[in-house]
Amino acid sequence: MPSRAAVEAFVAQVLSGAHDQAILDHYAEDAWMQENQGEPRRGRDALAESERKTLARVKGVRTEILGPALIDGDTVAIRWRFTFTPMEGPDRALEEVAWQTWRGDKIATETFFYDPKQMAG
Repeated sequence: MPSRAAVEAFVAQVLSGAHDQAILDHYAEDAWMQENQGEPRRGRDALAESERKTLARVKGVRTEILGPALIDGDTVAIRWRFTFTPMEGPDRALEEVAWQTWRGDKIATETFFYDPKQMAG
């Protein structure tokens, strides 16, 4: 079960914009992520690299948390809003819920739930 301090440190790092470093600092080495029940991406280093590539495709991203992180045993749920500033065109916002399983103070698994139509242009 994660400590509240570990979850809050993770949230603070993501809110600071250090998304890839948050993965390196707070995910287990064998962690996986998946989007809306898609095929999981595996391995902390690969997850951080994927995050870097995503961030490189936009001018910037503003991150907000839309309520407190909910902790129940090893399960943490976080509601986020990411507002992406693309290289061209208007900003686009994406709201999602991240459903995480923690192993101690590290994230082991994470599934993101969101409506992909939010990013349609």
